[in-house]
Amino acid sequence: MIRLDSIGYDYHGCMQFQQLQYFVAVAETRHFTRAADLVHVAQPSLSQQIKALERELGADLFLRARGNITLTDAGEALLPLARRILADADTARHEVLELVQLRSGRVRLGATPSLCTGLLPDVLRAFHDRYPGIRLLIEEGGSHDLVRELARGALDLALVVLPLPTPSPALTTVELLREDLVVVSSPEAPVPGRGRTVRIADLEGERLVMFRHGYDLRELTVAACRAEGFEPDFAVEGGEMDAVLGFVRAGLGVAVVPRMVATKSGRGLRVTPLARPGLHRTIALAHRSDVAPPRAARELQRMLLER
Repeated sequence: MIRLDSIGYDYHGCMQFQQLQYFVAVAETRHFTRAADLVHVAQPSLSQQIKALERELGADLFLRARGNITLTDAGEALLPLARRILADADTARHEVLELVQLRSGRVRLGATPSLCTGLLPDVLRAFHDRYPGIRLLIEEGGSHDLVRELARGALDLALVVLPLPTPSPALTTVELLREDLVVVSSPEAPVPGRGRTVRIADLEGERLVMFRHGYDLRELTVAACRAEGFEPDFAVEGGEMDAVLGFVRAGLGVAVVPRMVATKSGRGLRVTPLARPGLHRTIALAHRSDVAPPRAARELQRMLLER
């Protein structure tokens, strides 16, 4: 009886795969020369490998009588197992090839809501057009949350705002872009400061529409106001990006948002630059340092860095 684990999947080299290929070829053609032609090897080499396989298994696989090749009982037992092993190996090869050629797979990408609104749509559309078989799984969150998700392996990549709330040597970050912040207001409302630009000091006494706690833009705006010697006055607070823009359109107050978001979502808004030196934020692409991102994630990383 031929046991599967005696030839199993724990190969020490490609030679045993070749032996099984040669065995199946002879079993199907019932002829050594035709089998050698089928697998593109010299007939003496094929015969030697069949004999080596028989020695390893401790049983003859073929009856060779006057040129008539038939399977022994051991050969009959081995044949379906050998076919299955070769089929499984072929399936594995094709599945790996699919991933290597980016025909299938997934990318788990985290990003702040403002980047999901401003930066990602065009890049993800280009990626999807090039690799339609890759599933894109997007998680919105603040940088602190995204760093935690990266660390526990729930994300492949994340777009975060530098500096990180809790810097970690376990993460690798690559600066992607430096983005200006602008002031958005309702077209019917007067521009703070009534100039072509707005100073941070002009926001004193203005009613601000403010993001929720833990939002990078909230912390940056509040810190800038305090540096000018005043506490910001909130008309509404606690929203995500879409909610903040909607409240500003409704005339509830003004907000400080990334220029990219204001440009893409500026319908119904007045956009005013901040006076120099202004406010900026640095966006970085982060991944774990100890594990290389999957092939598909590396390709998305390349497209983001080359945008």
